[in-house]
Amino acid sequence: MSELLRRLLFLPRQASTLASRVDDIHFFIILTTFVVGAGIGLTGFVFLLRYRRRQAHALTPHIEAPAWLEGLYISVPLAFFLLWGALGYRDYVWARTPPADALDVYVMGKQWMWKFAYPDGPGEVGVLHVPAGRPVRVLITSRDVIHSFYVPAFRLKMDALPGRYTETWFEAVRPGRYPVLCAEYCGVDHSRMRAEVVVLAPEAFEAWRARHKTQPAPGPGQVPELAMGVGARGPLAEQGRVVATRMGCFQCHTVDGTPHIGPTWRGLYLRDEPLASGGHIRADVAYLTESMMDPQAKLVAGFEPVMPSFQGRLSAADVAALVEYIQSLRPERPVPPAAQEPRYEPRAR
Repeated sequence: MSELLRRLLFLPRQASTLASRVDDIHFFIILTTFVVGAGIGLTGFVFLLRYRRRQAHALTPHIEAPAWLEGLYISVPLAFFLLWGALGYRDYVWARTPPADALDVYVMGKQWMWKFAYPDGPGEVGVLHVPAGRPVRVLITSRDVIHSFYVPAFRLKMDALPGRYTETWFEAVRPGRYPVLCAEYCGVDHSRMRAEVVVLAPEAFEAWRARHKTQPAPGPGQVPELAMGVGARGPLAEQGRVVATRMGCFQCHTVDGTPHIGPTWRGLYLRDEPLASGGHIRADVAYLTESMMDPQAKLVAGFEPVMPSFQGRLSAADVAALVEYIQSLRPERPVPPAAQEPRYEPRAR
């Protein structure tokens, strides 16, 4: 049945674990809507025949429906709406919670191309290589206008917004090549904003990544378009350190845990920070990006509002590199003390 509906609706073959979930609820809504719509139409047709006016001066009879029938008329559609909401919410939570071992990939939309970058690997334009059977978390932003990252075969779509990051994830089920589109009208060449996801077998992906890691990294004096530029190479965190140095971030932030004008970056990622306005905020990718663009929006308690906005001064690639650099500054786990063998010491008599 699912395969028949997929063909009738001209949907591409399911290529991710998300696709089957989306299609299942999609087909369920279509079928229940069709059944209810057919029932309403059939009822109207029966009423048209049974209660049609047979004489020119016939009066319409007064009919009152019993309470149970009115309750049934309300409860059945309501039950379907609630059921759709419950099934959709379950899948929404699943789709919005990437697994902890997911492979991170940064995606930047730009008129009119898609750029991809791995935290420890190369950057690509127009082609994204991922392994099959492994979750991939996609962190998406835009350099200019609103775009929408859309992979029809994965049933995956997420907006790319200037100045902030959105995230989603997928797990491809089989190797292959799958087109990427922009689902948000972004300009005159919107229809040409295409890319491709190349899904490789795990062994082939590791071989591809190892081969690209051997490419030379940018030199100390080079500050390329970094994370997502054409031909960008080298770890993204190292590029973020270069960006932080160039933008003077270390004048206020430290990376060794010592307090300074601003919060230390060491251990900042995913840390719960108290806010001056009350409450707490989790320093995730979205908050770090917002802090760069609008530092006063959620000020951390205990610090003065002296940080300027970097809106328009940092490119999306710079922001991605900085976020990755902050993520890399996680404190090392404490080294457990070495095991000591018990020693036998005879008592003095």
